[in-house]
Amino acid sequence: MIRCALLVVALLAAAPAHAAQSYMVGSWFGRGQPGDRLSMYIDRMQPDGSWRGEYRTCVRGKPIDQVQTGRWELDGDTLLLHVQSVDGKAMPRTDHYRMISHDARGQKYVSLPSNFAYTPRHVDDGYTMPPCDLIS
Repeated sequence: MIRCALLVVALLAAAPAHAAQSYMVGSWFGRGQPGDRLSMYIDRMQPDGSWRGEYRTCVRGKPIDQVQTGRWELDGDTLLLHVQSVDGKAMPRTDHYRMISHDARGQKYVSLPSNFAYTPRHVDDGYTMPPCDLIS
């Protein structure tokens, strides 16, 4: 019994520092990408460090969607998105962002090195992307 308790303590101590207590956990909706102010995105940050980014660009009222998956990591004021796949195809890379501000309703961070500012707001986990005809 003592061995089992020690194993549980060891596993908890080895858990990522960004786990369930991080302000990043949850779903975040934002608008705009470099060169496309009308595009939209939802970043879904899970407590286990997994991440899913849903992106929508609207062209003449029609959606062009993309999904990226991977892992996220918060190191001080640096957010790292370790992209593993894009639309189900392996395309590994790491995107770097600097956190500027955050609270329960929203956050602001900038892409490094481009300095493009993102300002997503916190949304319910069931939130879905708005249709293109509402924003075009």
